[in-house]
Amino acid sequence: MPNSIPNQPLSSTEIQPVIFIDDEKHIRIANSQTLDIAGYQVTDLESASQALPLLSQDWPGVVVSDIRMPGMDGLDFLKKAIQIDPDLPIILITGHGDIAMAVQAIRDGAYDFIEKPFAAEQLIEAVQRAFEKRRLTLENRFLRHELETQCAPGPRIIGKTPAMQRLRMTISQLADTDADILVHGETGTGKELVARSLHEHSKRHKHNFVALNCGAVPQELIDSELFGHEAGAFTGAKGKRIGRFEHADGGTLFLDEIESMPAQVQIHLLRVLQERVIERLGSNTLIPLNLRVVAATKVDLKEADDFRDDLYYRLNVVTIEIPPLRDRREDIPLLFQHFLLIASLRYQREAPALKPKQVSTLLSHSWPGNVRELRNAAERYVLLGESFAYDLEKLLHGKDSEMAISLPQQVELFEKSLIIQELTQQKGNISQTMEALGLPRKTLYDKMQKYGLDKSHYK
Repeated sequence: MPNSIPNQPLSSTEIQPVIFIDDEKHIRIANSQTLDIAGYQVTDLESASQALPLLSQDWPGVVVSDIRMPGMDGLDFLKKAIQIDPDLPIILITGHGDIAMAVQAIRDGAYDFIEKPFAAEQLIEAVQRAFEKRRLTLENRFLRHELETQCAPGPRIIGKTPAMQRLRMTISQLADTDADILVHGETGTGKELVARSLHEHSKRHKHNFVALNCGAVPQELIDSELFGHEAGAFTGAKGKRIGRFEHADGGTLFLDEIESMPAQVQIHLLRVLQERVIERLGSNTLIPLNLRVVAATKVDLKEADDFRDDLYYRLNVVTIEIPPLRDRREDIPLLFQHFLLIASLRYQREAPALKPKQVSTLLSHSWPGNVRELRNAAERYVLLGESFAYDLEKLLHGKDSEMAISLPQQVELFEKSLIIQELTQQKGNISQTMEALGLPRKTLYDKMQKYGLDKSHYK
């Protein structure tokens, strides 16, 4: 069976489905009640063949099946079920004479067996252990998919808020054009991520994406860094050097912190943008270029004293504004969980589950370092576990504590973020979302209208 894109694994607080298969009605009723009281969502079936269409590689539940049944017995069901997913936890119910058969079944892929007669506690314990195995299996699949996604072309712009939806739409509209672009956003908002996304989704994606932080290169070297030089162009220039512009030919040049570019170099950059040619230092030969320039800044260039007006207007053909994290707080839980999963796989440690109080703290913090600060916090949480959970509580008592939002605002943000996450998980399916959240349909629709949520954005 072809692999599907794994869904995000269920948390321990979400619905946990159990399929209970037995041809004897009174046994199904008694054990279904036992599992229902224990908090599981039980589907009882009299035939194993009825269960197969309900199974998939992403199904998050556990199957409990009798071995001896008319038609398809438990062993035949096991063989067919593990063809759907070899890691599906199947618990077999055996009579005394079936022990050897059950042991062989475990070797063939069954998770466990329970011998008749059994106590309710024994059934619940076996199902609990099977659920933990299933959760870890799906989580590992999801993590592997996340890592593959991170390594694949086209960086992910994560977020479900209207601001991020508009950002993705803008990138989509501009990606395959040749227009130079100015990206504006605070430190840590992901300006380079936007630039890379523009490049990877453009016709230039097979050519180089070249990044330069204009504030990190010494002033006396930036001309050589950008334009290259010929041998002997200056003291120490022993050989020819290809500059960043030339290296980006055919692709994209990303100039970060362009507000730090020296005034003299700004003049040269303006000429390159207008004429699309360069000269290496020490040469009179014009080199034509076919490249796109994406510049990024964290300040208002129009108000910057040291930035040329003519260069600003040349760059400002299209400006992409990246919202700070405090202006899209509803995305914080989704982003934090994403970074937890990536860090968990990187450091080979299980990602700790977030408690509601910790989510509230994340929502309340102003995040002056934006997404970069949030990602660092997620990595520390994976590395330090509960000891860092205490530090999360101290986030509101730092130097930016005056930026904390009120309790009613926290409650609304938390509620909105939960609805967004569940709509995302259920791919916009209202029935499944209202069931997962335990909300009547009208209540869910009222809250979606209140928060400006459209189910079509999550399909």
